[in-house]
Amino acid sequence: MALLAIPEPYDFQLSTARFRAFGLDLASRWEADALYRAVGGREVRIAAAPGGVDVQPLDAATEPVVRALLGLPFELEPFYAWAAGDAVVGALAERFRGFRPPLSPDPFEALVTSITAQQVSLFSAVAIRNRLIERFGAQAGAAWSFPTRERLAAATEEELFAVGFSRRKAEYVVALARSRLDLEELPALPDEEVKSRLVALRGLGEWTADWFLARHLARPTAWPAGDLALRKAVVALYGDVDVREAGACFAPFQNLTAHYLLAQFLTP
Repeated sequence: MALLAIPEPYDFQLSTARFRAFGLDLASRWEADALYRAVGGREVRIAAAPGGVDVQPLDAATEPVVRALLGLPFELEPFYAWAAGDAVVGALAERFRGFRPPLSPDPFEALVTSITAQQVSLFSAVAIRNRLIERFGAQAGAAWSFPTRERLAAATEEELFAVGFSRRKAEYVVALARSRLDLEELPALPDEEVKSRLVALRGLGEWTADWFLARHLARPTAWPAGDLALRKAVVALYGDVDVREAGACFAPFQNLTAHYLLAQFLTP
C-alpha cells in the first residue's frame, strides 16, 4: 500500500460523491469503491485507507493530481471554527463533516468542462464530455486522459459538434484551445485579474471564471453567485436574499461555504 496521509476530519465517500452523482465520468472514473484517473498515460487508482488514501502508483507525478482530486488544498478546521457562528453553515458543516471538495487538476480541462456544462443539466454535460474524451483522449486502464489543448486546437468545430456540442460551444472550445491565454501563469495572479483574462475570451463568462477560481485554483473567497443551484440553496436556507451580496457574509470562506451548500444535491 502507498499511503497518502490526509488530516482528519476526512470522509472519502463524501469527498468523492461528485464523481458518482451525475453518471460515469471517464476522466475521473469511480469503479468498485475506488477512483481512477489517467496521469501521464498511466492508470492511477485511489481508494480509502486508514489515515488517508491508498494511491497506486504514488510518485512525484501522480501526487499533485491526487491531492487536487481529493480537495487537499482546503483547510477544514478553520472553516469549521468559523462556521460554528452561522446556524445554517454550521449545521451543514456537521452534516458533511470531513467533506473536502474535489478540484479539477488541469486548467484546460476545467475550462472545457465548464463550457460543456453551460445551460444544460450536469447529466447531459457529463455524457457529452465522455464522448469528447473517447474521441480525442486516450485510455489508460479504467480511466481516460482528458484531451490535450494541442489535440483540441487541431480539431474542427464540426468534429466537436459530432460528439454532442452545440455549434456555439464547439466554437468556444476550439477558440480557447487556439487562444494565447497562458493558463500556467494564472495561479500567480489575483482573483480579479484571473477573471479579467478569462472573460476576455468569447464563451467564458463570469460563471465559468468563478468556478475556475473555486474548483481549479481553490481560491478561498470564490463565490459563484450566478450558479443556479447555489442560488437555489442560498434562497432555500436564508430566504429571499441577494445571493451576490450574501457572499460577503461568508468571508473569508465563500468557496467552502458554496461547496457545503451544494453538497446537499450530491448526497441523499
